[in-house]
Amino acid sequence: MSKVISIVEELTIPILEDMNLELVDIEYVKEGKNWFLRLFIDKENGVDIEECGIVSERLSEHLDELDPIPHNYFLEVSSPGAERPLKKEADFLKAVDKYVNIKTYEPIDGEKVFEGKLVSFQEGLLTIEVKIKTRIKTVDIPLEKVAKARLAIVF
Repeated sequence: MSKVISIVEELTIPILEDMNLELVDIEYVKEGKNWFLRLFIDKENGVDIEECGIVSERLSEHLDELDPIPHNYFLEVSSPGAERPLKKEADFLKAVDKYVNIKTYEPIDGEKVFEGKLVSFQEGLLTIEVKIKTRIKTVDIPLEKVAKARLAIVF
């Protein structure tokens, strides 16, 4: 985790706890010539634009005081959306019985991308039902082999 993300997380957590919100993810990225600091926040029934605005204002005040970022950047606070990332063990537990997309660091059964229903998450092991043509296959993926995970939308 970068130093900037670590500092921003420390500043953000008390703000979110005060508002009964959760931190889903923080991104600090350069796109073209611009830097972006993006926070993704959520709560049980989703967040609205007003809550995102309040978090942005409060965090901006702290960032202006501390000034941990030496150059100009854009601060964006938003909902993670329907395809929210799964980062923490609690995220995977909440995603059981939901459709997910998992990318692994190395192949498992010859594949690195799995999309299907997360059947269970126990003791660091994800069990996913993946449909291959007309049959359903169950795949076990150790959490430490997960490079990226998110909820997925079924079409």
